[in-house]
Formats: sequence, C-alpha cells, structure tokens
Amino acid sequence: MEKADCFICRKHRGEIDVPGGMIYEDEHIYIGHIAANNGQAYLGYLMIDLKRHAPGLAEMTKEESEAFGYAMKSAASALKESEGAEHIYTIISGDAVPHLHMHVIPRYPGTPDEYWGPRGVQEWPEAAYGSEEEIELLCGRIKQCLASASL
Repeated sequence: MEKADCFICRKHRGEIDVPGGMIYEDEHIYIGHIAANNGQAYLGYLMIDLKRHAPGLAEMTKEESEAFGYAMKSAASALKESEGAEHIYTIISGDAVPHLHMHVIPRYPGTPDEYWGPRGVQEWPEAAYGSEEEIELLCGRIKQCLASASL
C-alpha cells in the first residue's frame, strides 16, 4: 500500500523526477540513479526500491525477495560491465525513509584505499561525479546491459 508522504512512493507515482529516468521496473522493484546535488552526482550510484510500501527486508514476500535479490545482482553486474566498477557497495538502512530501498554504490579503479567504502568513494577529490546529462548517458548504458542480461 502506498503512502501519500513517502518519498519513494512519490517517486514511483512520478511526482519526483529521477535523473536518467527509470533504469528498470517490474511489478516488484524499481531501479534508478540518485539525483544530482548542486548539479553533480556520484556516477553509477543507483537505488533499488521495493515497489510496495514495506519498511524492510523482513516484510518482503517471497516473490519480492527473489526479484530484489536478482535486481541487486543484475545492477552490480551492469555497473561492472558497462562502467568498469571494480567493487560494489550496498547499504540498506531505512532510518530516514521507512520504505525498503538499497543504495548501490560503485568503486572505480584507481580509488585510493583510504577512500574505500560506500561513503569514502564519494569523498575522494577525483571521484567520478557528473552532470544530469552524464547520468542520463550512464543510465542508458546500464539499461542496455540489463536488457542484454534479460532482467
């Protein structure tokens, strides 16, 4: 059941713009890129959302958990294949937004060890940040990878 004031439910209803648009969507999940902050976003930072308003992993149905798990694997594989990511970080917290969503954050080759980690890779001064146009191009490449993998 959707919630009127839930950020993720609002995104799924099309009330919130997502840079690069929807990357993948089915009856259970939605994959998109995070929005740019001050015109820039960490390239490849994806979000996998459960379509149904549920607070966490334990509240998923079997079908939702299968779709969510396959989406995680597919998004990570696509980031490695199309963007050359060498490692993928994932985070589920649910503290600020109690609607199940996973942060999928790539680490690119050359990132110094001291910047490893889901937050650290974004703090590296030479991190892969880009504009909404670059996000759109990246999302197009991810969509192509997912389509060829038959997600």
